[in-house]
Amino acid sequence: MVKHATARVAVLVLCAAQAGAQNPNELKPTGTDMKTKRVVPYPHIREADVLWHKRVWRTIDLREKLNHVLYYPTEPIIDRKSLFQVIKDALLLDGDLTAFDVGVVGEDDEFRKPLSVGELNNIFLRVDTSWTEDINTGEMVPVVQPVELESADIRQYRIKEDWIFDKQRSEIDVRIIGIAPMREMRGDDGEVRGYSPVFWLYYPECRYVFANHECFNPHNDAQRISFESVFMKRMFGSTITKVSNVYDRPINSHLTGIDALLESEAIKQELFEFEHDLWNW
Repeated sequence: MVKHATARVAVLVLCAAQAGAQNPNELKPTGTDMKTKRVVPYPHIREADVLWHKRVWRTIDLREKLNHVLYYPTEPIIDRKSLFQVIKDALLLDGDLTAFDVGVVGEDDEFRKPLSVGELNNIFLRVDTSWTEDINTGEMVPVVQPVELESADIRQYRIKEDWIFDKQRSEIDVRIIGIAPMREMRGDDGEVRGYSPVFWLYYPECRYVFANHECFNPHNDAQRISFESVFMKRMFGSTITKVSNVYDRPINSHLTGIDALLESEAIKQELFEFEHDLWNW
C-alpha cells in the first residue's frame, strides 16, 4: 500500500510540474493563420433574374463601438490581428491580395490599375522631412525620418456594394464589391482635414483571406468569428455616403453636417422598405 501511494504521489507531482511549466503564451493560435477555411459561395443569380439593382457606397467609422472588432488590437497579439494588419500581411508577405490605385484625387474605385510591390512599399513606408534647429550653428536643417503606416492610422473603411433583387428567389442580395482602408489627412497645423482612401481591394478576392483570420467575439470567447463573417452577417455600423445617381456625386458634395446624415438615413430607410413593400397580403 505504501509503494502504491508513493507512486501515485510521484505521478501527481510530475503532472503538476508539467502544468506549471506550460506557458499559456506559447499555446497555438486558434486557427488564425491556418488557411484551410472555405468561404460560403454566393447564390447564383442569372442576369435575366435581376429585377432591381442599386449601387451603394458606405463608410465604416472604426471609432464606433460596434466596429472596434475591426480596429483592435492595433498591435498583433498571439491569437488575432486587426483587419488592416491582415490586409497588410496579405499584400506584402503572402501576396494573396492585389491592391488597386485610387487615382490622383483618390476617387477611382473601378479597380483599373494594380499597384506594384514598389508602390506598395512607398505607401506603407513613406519618408517625412521636418526642419529643426542645429544646436551648433543655429541654422534650420532638414531631418529625414521614415514613417510607417500602421493599423492605428486607419480610422475608417469605405465599402462599395451592390443591392440586387433576385426575382427567382424573391430575395435581395447585398454583395460587397470593394473595400478601401482610409487614413487621416492632416493640415500643416496638425488638425484632421478629412480621410483619404489608401488603395482599393476587390472584395471577392479578400473573402478567402478574411475567412481564415479571426477577430474578437464580444459575446463569447470560446467561439471566435472571422472577418468574413463580420461582413457577411453585416455585423458592423456604417453611414451611406453615396448611392448611384445621374450626377455620380456623393452626398457630401451638396449636403453637409446634419443634412448629410439625415439624407444617409433616408436612403438607408428606402433600401429597407423596398424589400418590405414587395410583399402584399
